[in-house]
Amino acid sequence: MDLTFQHYAEELHPSFERLVNQTPVTITDLPRELPRQCVYLFSEGDRHLYVGRSNNFRNRLRQHSIDGAQHNQAVFAFKLARESTGQTEASYTSEGSRASLSTDPGFARAFLLAKRRVRAMDLRYVEEVDQLCQALLEIYAAVVLRTPYNDFATH
Repeated sequence: MDLTFQHYAEELHPSFERLVNQTPVTITDLPRELPRQCVYLFSEGDRHLYVGRSNNFRNRLRQHSIDGAQHNQAVFAFKLARESTGQTEASYTSEGSRASLSTDPGFARAFLLAKRRVRAMDLRYVEEVDQLCQALLEIYAAVVLRTPYNDFATH
């Protein structure tokens, strides 16, 4: 293994341990002081659901959970709404697209409920300012925890 990459790889597990061992909070009871750049984990009880990363953590949490967040802001909640409505397949045409789903009243209600569900989830986070470490830790945590809503596919 390349020594530079090995150095990054060796740093992953200690950061992962700090992430999963943190006492969870919710978006509604965040501490006043938060890191700006971090990797975060949403869970419900012992079920870990989604790992993300951000360079503006407080704003990103707001995007995940406010009622008015759009489909391109609250991606995790959008996935939850797709699942709850049975519309799990992405469409790259106008019919069934994110924009058209957002105008469907039934889907819009499911999306709203999903954002509120995210707001109530357990949240853990670990500061990570290095962009490469953020990316690697996000992938590492998603793989190890088998988070069902992380998707690293490209279009």
